Order: sequence, then structure tokens, then C-alpha cells
Amino acid sequence: MKKIIKLEGLCCANCAAKIEEGVKKLDGVNSASLSFMTQRLIMEVEDGREDALVEAARAVAAKVEPEAEFKVLR
Repeated sequence: MKKIIKLEGLCCANCAAKIEEGVKKLDGVNSASLSFMTQRLIMEVEDGREDALVEAARAVAAKVEPEAEFKVLR
């Protein structure tokens, strides 16, 4: 299942890359891509684990960029 998340307030492309790499390492995430320009994280996750993986991605983002606002778009 595809999840799209808006991360408003990313300070740099390096932070976006760190968040992307951290999310990719989560068990159950098939793929992840975070664009600094659009500030959107697109994740392909295992069905049935969407909510848990979104919360895990939120924790990864908070460690790297605590000021960024994390909004699930769909």
C-alpha cells in the first residue's frame, strides 16, 4: 500500500536523505522516497501494517528533524 506524507519544515536536503534512509530500513517498508523540493515522503508498505509503519516513520523523522511537521496526506 502506498502512503504519502508531507514533511513541512525540512531544513536541508541532507536531513531529507537521512530520513529517507532511516525509513527504508524499517521492517515492512518495501520502498521509500523523500523529496526535499516537494517535502513529500512516498512509502510503499506491507498491507495491514500501514499505521504502525507511519508511526515508525514519524519517529525516524522526529529524530533527524524534530521541528518538521509530519502530515499523512493519504
